[in-house]
Amino acid sequence: MADGTPDLSGMWGGGGGGRPVEEDEKGNVTDIFPSRRCGPTQVDCGDYTNQSVDQEFTGRNDPSRPLYRPEHWDRVIDLDMNTNREDPIFTCQPQGITRQGPPAKIVQTAAEIIFFYGGGEDYRIVSIDGRAHDPARARDVTYFGHSVGRWEGETLVIDSVGFNDLTWLARGGYFHSDKLRVVERLRRDGNVLHYQAIAEDPEVLLEPWALTPRQLRLNTNPRAFIPEGEPCRDYDSQNMVTQIRH
Repeated sequence: MADGTPDLSGMWGGGGGGRPVEEDEKGNVTDIFPSRRCGPTQVDCGDYTNQSVDQEFTGRNDPSRPLYRPEHWDRVIDLDMNTNREDPIFTCQPQGITRQGPPAKIVQTAAEIIFFYGGGEDYRIVSIDGRAHDPARARDVTYFGHSVGRWEGETLVIDSVGFNDLTWLARGGYFHSDKLRVVERLRRDGNVLHYQAIAEDPEVLLEPWALTPRQLRLNTNPRAFIPEGEPCRDYDSQNMVTQIRH
């Protein structure tokens, strides 16, 4: 960018297939799961895949899970056992930051950064000029909260507060309170975007929850786009008679 900060703009996805694991300098290993193959409007990814890890699919095997205070575990278990009735996404509610994960597309200017997510329905506009949270907006609880960003070297740090308690941190009944705070870190290394997030909720969690880091590849296909998603219609929730898991 003209102000010297990294440009995170682009379509981001991939991160699977040919490399089953990645190991950092401390010996920490990150699994990279394969998924669907590339389509004509997606990156020519060779032995990689066209999308990042689908947390809804792999979450059961993710070693990083939120640790709750003892008095809240019964609720987590009950929500998990009754997922088909209790999961908020079944009634067309947004997933929230931690469950949504990294964006599919980023548009960046000097003053703000815009995240677009799969399906084209959800987006976030985040100020990145170093401003603090607006107290009034931070109290106006929403699904994605109030977010502000700042640069720490070449890493963009986004701090989000002001959430409602209607989303889950992840599949599995991992609820949160309106005291939730999420800190995301994004760093670009060539055509790779590193994404990390930490969720803090002292009201229900014993300690901050560090989500499994994600690595996304830049989609250089000029025809790439985010397809329009089908509108979410809640027409089955009142008719469910089984608890078959999704």
